[in-house]
Amino acid sequence: MENLFGADGSASKLLDQAMSLVMTYAPKVVLAILTLVIGLWLINRFVHILDVKLSQKDPTLTKFLCGLINAVLKILLLISVASMVGIATTSFVAIIGAAGLAIGLALQGSLANFAGGVLILIFKPFKVGDTIEAQGFLGAVKEISILYTIVDTFDNRRIVIPNGSLANASLVNVSYYDTRRCDMTFGIAYGDDIDKARAIIKRCLDADERVLPEPAPRISVGSLGDNSVNFIVRPWTKTDDLWPVYWDMQEKVKKAFDEEGISIPFPQRDVHIYNHSE
Repeated sequence: MENLFGADGSASKLLDQAMSLVMTYAPKVVLAILTLVIGLWLINRFVHILDVKLSQKDPTLTKFLCGLINAVLKILLLISVASMVGIATTSFVAIIGAAGLAIGLALQGSLANFAGGVLILIFKPFKVGDTIEAQGFLGAVKEISILYTIVDTFDNRRIVIPNGSLANASLVNVSYYDTRRCDMTFGIAYGDDIDKARAIIKRCLDADERVLPEPAPRISVGSLGDNSVNFIVRPWTKTDDLWPVYWDMQEKVKKAFDEEGISIPFPQRDVHIYNHSE
């Protein structure tokens, strides 16, 4: 036993030192753990309440701002917990700074997406609920987060688009204005009455309450095609009614033309066969 612990009682000294360290740091560790647990709960609770409140006022800003606040608060909490344990805050901040620089160099694309998200929120080319056409996709904006914008297409697909791509490329905000022009083309045969066909189209437009009286619909001969005289028809509708009006008008005009004896031609070719006798 004397050989194991030493004649000078070194084992007893080590035990005393260990007990001293436990008595010194155990309360700090326990307090730090409690602070971390309670702090994370409070942060999550606060972010949730903020999300609910902001969603009622500005859904576009909500996800981005809540995500940013959540990340900043948790970083500050970790620094505070580290200082409670006894880790020097200046050293901890220096380590975070160095790690941040390394991560930033490795994640340049993500930083570009973050900057793109900030630009989207500042200049607001679109907001949550708008219908946009970007990066080859057309759909409704469901969420603008820190790095990505989520778009749901009309055939029920979810598209995740990086904010950097949206901020640095052209996009079309289909629902920016309350009204839109519905562009249609109807062809009639060369032998049909142009004025009669125009009157039929106008009657179909006037009968549809979704077609706005102002600006007045335009019905004009747009071109003389190979097989038909083509009318360009340009009524105005509310943005939400654009495609329903377009689809319904195709059927209504076709039925009205049939009832009034106006034909819609289709490409035809005359084939001549010659028999050569030897």
